Amino acid sequence: MPGPGDVLDLIRERRALTRGDVLEMTGLSRMTVYGRIDTLLEAGLIVETGADRVTGGRPSRHLAFNSAHAAVIAATVDTTHTTVAITDLAGRITAEERIEVAVADGPHATLTAIISSSQRLLEKEGIAIERVAGIGISVPGPVDPETGRPSQPPIMPGWDAYPIVDHLADALGVPVLVANDADAAALGEQQAAHPDSRALCFIKVSSGIGTGIVLGGQVYRGTDGGAGDIGHVKLTGHDELCQCGARGCLAAVASGGAVAQALTALGKDAVSGSDVGAYLAAGDPDAARLTQDAGRVIGEVVATVVSLLNPSDVVLGGRLASAPLLAGVRETLYPRSLPRATRHLTISLSTLGERAAIVGLTALVVEREYSAAAVNAAVAR
Repeated sequence: MPGPGDVLDLIRERRALTRGDVLEMTGLSRMTVYGRIDTLLEAGLIVETGADRVTGGRPSRHLAFNSAHAAVIAATVDTTHTTVAITDLAGRITAEERIEVAVADGPHATLTAIISSSQRLLEKEGIAIERVAGIGISVPGPVDPETGRPSQPPIMPGWDAYPIVDHLADALGVPVLVANDADAAALGEQQAAHPDSRALCFIKVSSGIGTGIVLGGQVYRGTDGGAGDIGHVKLTGHDELCQCGARGCLAAVASGGAVAQALTALGKDAVSGSDVGAYLAAGDPDAARLTQDAGRVIGEVVATVVSLLNPSDVVLGGRLASAPLLAGVRETLYPRSLPRATRHLTISLSTLGERAAIVGLTALVVEREYSAAAVNAAVAR
């Protein structure tokens, strides 16, 4: 029999907005439904809002998930820096801090800095740790979905199989969720800007290249977390050395790091995707030309992704997300894909920018900590 958690799922996903909706969708008795809803109201998991619909002459009050029930800590680890944020359960950011620690600094230094930043932000916002539903952290590499540990990440020295969950849980005492950065950003974009998309691919182009895939509103991670790692697809006719140690990878040819090397060869100081992004923001013509060239190469690989998954949306994000990158991807993707695979395809730039992963991490934490099974178990206790 559906429990309070199952009813919460209907309300949280906005499939049921009133008591009548819950009655209709669950088939439970009126007394049982009202009991389930009273339990959720007493726990502060849902709230009643004003009525705007009339049934039989009586207004029906709306039910909504209480996004203020708890807070979430979201931390995004990048190749050049890390961002820590406090959000509500809807992904709205209430406090945010950029800290100068990067993935190359290693897991201990990075996670210790995240813990300190989290504690500072919570204190600043006056939020007790007991009100934190969990912490979500994204990293720029594959994550084993069973253990939450990085799985042979090509650009994360010292992180392979590191117990991130244990490190953060021991220090903060809250549930921990670890995700790939492109996966988290993909879900953030899907929920915030493309809620009706049944299949979305988020292409992150920064110092590396990765893809997040959202199918039916759920992140697709693959068997061991390696889905979407297109940055290490080998390109014919290329011999550039990649950070993973192989040659001819897409990331070695078309990532922000590769474009930075090309700019350096032209006498412009650039070492990372962040530097390229700064040149693009300043309107530098060389950066724009080289980024469009990179987009053409990326488009060749993404054409295969589009032919395989037939997504409705391809979203470009990361430091190189720009009009030149978008133009380059479009130039090669469409000619290399079947018309049937692209007739309903939209290719666009990220609407959330660097905050996409923060929104996605919050959604992942909420999905797990407020799932039907988790809530039913909590009520039973």
